[in-house]
Amino acid sequence: MALKKKILIADDELFFRNVLKEAFQERYEIIEAGNGEEAVSLALEQKPDLIILDIEMPVINGLEACEALKDRSETRRIPIVMFTSFAKKEDIVRGLDAGADDYITKPICLSEIIARVDAHLRTKDYYFDLEHKDLLFLLELSENISAIRNPRTILRLIVEKMADLVGVSRCSIDSINDAGELVVKASSDHAGKEDILLDIRKYPEINKTLETKQPTVVNDIKNDPIMNHVREYVTGLDYNAIVVVPIIKKERVIGTFVLRTTAQNKDGITPRVYKLCQLVANISSSALENAILFESLRTAQEYFEEMSIRDGLTKLYNYRHFYSRLEEEFSRAARYNTPLSLVFFDIDDFKRVNDIYGHTQGDKVLRKIGEIMRTIARESDIPARYGGEEFAILLPNTAAEGAYGVASRLCSVIREHVFEGLAEEQITISTGVATRVDRNIESFERFLQLADQAMYKAKFQGKDSIIEA
Repeated sequence: MALKKKILIADDELFFRNVLKEAFQERYEIIEAGNGEEAVSLALEQKPDLIILDIEMPVINGLEACEALKDRSETRRIPIVMFTSFAKKEDIVRGLDAGADDYITKPICLSEIIARVDAHLRTKDYYFDLEHKDLLFLLELSENISAIRNPRTILRLIVEKMADLVGVSRCSIDSINDAGELVVKASSDHAGKEDILLDIRKYPEINKTLETKQPTVVNDIKNDPIMNHVREYVTGLDYNAIVVVPIIKKERVIGTFVLRTTAQNKDGITPRVYKLCQLVANISSSALENAILFESLRTAQEYFEEMSIRDGLTKLYNYRHFYSRLEEEFSRAARYNTPLSLVFFDIDDFKRVNDIYGHTQGDKVLRKIGEIMRTIARESDIPARYGGEEFAILLPNTAAEGAYGVASRLCSVIREHVFEGLAEEQITISTGVATRVDRNIESFERFLQLADQAMYKAKFQGKDSIIEA
């Protein structure tokens, strides 16, 4: 069994040393020092593979200890990582001048520290299992990521190139969305641009990685105990081994790098494939974080854009959006000489409803009418709350007969609906219908005026009726 590499942690704060010790002690041998002088002495004696120095320490500080270690031939080549407060940026410069190989600012991000330490301790032996083409692949990948701005393109490039390089049945990068669902962001066997939603209960290997924040290797999916409760799903699959590597950013698992292969040798996932997966997962972290952020921003933007054109109470389109769409659809109808209709209606005696039952109950009536309108309207129609108790539905490519049919259905459904909280009270509407066909109306303003006038004529001629302009 190979000897563990040694890490010397020098900090006068016991708590900080304990945190790092807990993070590293499974994989590395930990040596502790409480001050800079002790750190130099232990480094000369123990010859650690890496040294972590806090800048602010008693006796001699981290900067002085770093200079002393870099001045001695026995310790000159040992990588030194300096810790300093983010607020003291001048210490970073002084630490690098003293010979430090890297620095990390406090407050610490444990996953970042682990990644940095692991990177420094990857000697030539670590890459021994990798082939020349693997190193070229990693180099090319890094260059491509630097040149490409679209995070989804980067993720797709990573999985496709990795699948080709290793020759596997499937390679994917997954993430967990805000609802806690497992989604595939990119997959070598799926060229689609949309996320694929997976049932996370069927992927115990991914679940384990998400819980432990450690890679999971399944060398035989047919017999490994971890796959017991999903055995029925894996029987007959064309792959035999799986490796799942966590993609970590800012101490949080934001996704997983998953590789499935038909490898059936006794060793299953080879050291070469395992190391490649770890390296590619590290490379993928920023791209995945950006993809998640991009999707989140796009979703938020779409939501706020949608809310800006909706009436807050009924969720129908508001007056401003309706007026804009009316102008657009009228221009389109005039250009292509297609029919366009407008149904305009007002709730009869709505003031009485508010006076007797209260405005809260009146709002419930308005909301329910909004629901009825959305049910009746086609996907191409534009239902809107015009203002107060007035509503409109714009009907593209609809002649007078079709518009009258929509108006009749609205009147009938609203009249027959039993509105909660209104006892036996019946709600009716007065409706006006206007149709633009064969260039009979010269402007959208006139079009709106005709529908409005027809509505008022219906109201003054007895209500609960339809008048065509």
